[in-house]
Amino acid sequence: MQEPMKLVDFRVRAAVVPLRRPIIAGIGRFDSWPLILLDIETSAGVIGRSYVAPYREAAVPAVVAEIRDIGSVVKGKTISPFDVFERAMRALNVVGVTGVSTIAMSAVDMAIWDALARNAGLPLATLLGGSPGPVRAYNSNGLWRHEVATIAAEARQLQQEGGFSAMKLRLGNVHLKDDLAAIQAVREGVGNEIDLMVDFNQALGLGDAIRRCHELDEAGLYWFEEPIAYDNVRGYAQLASKVRTPLQMGENYYGSRDMLEFLSAGAVHYAMADLMRIGGVTGWLRCAHLAAAAGVQFSNHLYPEIAAHLLRVTPTAHWLEWVDWANPILANPLEPRGGEVCAPDVPGTGIEWDERAVDRYQVTV
Repeated sequence: MQEPMKLVDFRVRAAVVPLRRPIIAGIGRFDSWPLILLDIETSAGVIGRSYVAPYREAAVPAVVAEIRDIGSVVKGKTISPFDVFERAMRALNVVGVTGVSTIAMSAVDMAIWDALARNAGLPLATLLGGSPGPVRAYNSNGLWRHEVATIAAEARQLQQEGGFSAMKLRLGNVHLKDDLAAIQAVREGVGNEIDLMVDFNQALGLGDAIRRCHELDEAGLYWFEEPIAYDNVRGYAQLASKVRTPLQMGENYYGSRDMLEFLSAGAVHYAMADLMRIGGVTGWLRCAHLAAAAGVQFSNHLYPEIAAHLLRVTPTAHWLEWVDWANPILANPLEPRGGEVCAPDVPGTGIEWDERAVDRYQVTV
């Protein structure tokens, strides 16, 4: 009998890469993007890879320290993702299992699944019972809250980058007229046929959100994303009952319990998950089944390289959010075509580092 594959060692690095377009939203402004790169070595000689992006460069050392702590708990253990996930989260229970703990565990989990699929010689989508192939996508690489005069031209660029028929615009300006002007600028740039999602990045209070979303209900938007604070379950349930445009949220869910709470309250019409916060592949799979049971369509937030595989095995798969923010350090970045992103037909997730680029952007942790 073949010896089970075990976790041998962890290599954690950090890089700060430039963004082609700065992120400007209610959550702040970001001109560069911190990435934590994880390589796990296995007894089979296979290397599993993943990355997480904790937004703020100042947060990188805490996440790296937690990943190394998890490594000390699971080194030498058999690579069985569910077992490793539960063992690590039990060990982290004393310091709390959301926030940094979940972010670190998500990085480990995604790398373990990558190693498992690579060792089997299968794409992650195939290992999970599906197949590699296309997923419809919207372009989320721009249309931030900046000068409205540039929005029409930027929308045209986003459409052309991969033949997209859907894109995301960020709203939540102080005045309604500025939100309306931004929407009009996108329509002037790419026409009325494109699906236009809008994200408020939690910019509004509940009363203002009810007013603003009512005022925008006639704008033909695809969804309203995170109008109010992400943890206001009661507020989202109230808002969901008062607007016609579907509500979308979930990028701030930490694990399946958060998602279950919103689904049970009838607080969302669409759901999404961020692999860094939801618990990696293991957390995604748990939430995908919850979404399917509730009949709620399920999308990703960021991490398109891995999400492309997961959406191929998600019963209520909806949209892939396309961003290219990790591309500067990837050897084989995905290329959207015809408004779709394909889960590649290669072993694992397909993530490989461009080591020269990693050296260029690497920071000390």
